[in-house]
Amino acid sequence: MTKSLSFVLPAFNEAENIASAVQRCVDVGRTLDVPFEVIVVDDGSRDATRRVLCTLTSKDAAVHSIHHPQNRGYGAALRTGLIAAKMDRVFFTDADLQFDVAEIALLLRHSDRFGIVAGYRHPRRDPLSRRLLGYGWSRLVGALFDLNVRDVDCAFKVFDRRIFDRFDLRSVGALVNTEILVRARADGERILQVPVTHFPRVSGEQSGASPRVIIKALRELAELHSDLQEQTQRARLRGFTRA
Repeated sequence: MTKSLSFVLPAFNEAENIASAVQRCVDVGRTLDVPFEVIVVDDGSRDATRRVLCTLTSKDAAVHSIHHPQNRGYGAALRTGLIAAKMDRVFFTDADLQFDVAEIALLLRHSDRFGIVAGYRHPRRDPLSRRLLGYGWSRLVGALFDLNVRDVDCAFKVFDRRIFDRFDLRSVGALVNTEILVRARADGERILQVPVTHFPRVSGEQSGASPRVIIKALRELAELHSDLQEQTQRARLRGFTRA
């Protein structure tokens, strides 16, 4: 049974969505009848996101905001929120209103038995180009890391907070979901996948499929693969030495 819950929302130029996104988290948190907090990380937004957040935090003590002085990337924003989270379980989603936050209940019912409960969009309501990119990315990650997760980048996941005490996230871009899953699985965590409802984005700025983001993600993917190979090799050498 979940004892307490942190909602983490990275946000970049989400002034049109952020108030509704935060209110949905607050409403759901209250229905769960557990201590909760909502943490929004404003990743250097250029619109009115920061001003809206200041109003929200002044009205509700459960809502907290962290502001990056400049845009540092999705992974950096998520990492900031995960580090700030204080509750037993950490749930993260995006601030673009493409998910029904109430469906967190579908994930929480399994969170005592799995360190990570990962949603997958069923069906995914994005343009065809983004769906193809997502499919290709999940297949690439699966091939490189033997990770059988059908929707790696789905922004609807629940974690045992202690996972993030055991390793440091390095990704600053779109690779962050991949890095969390790969490092946690390598550390022995079990992952359960659950279908969740997905809605089309109706406002705000979508940047996940830009060439710059894709190139950065591929570069970080290569670095993560190299890093894990080195860790595996060091572990083998230590085992050989002990033998």
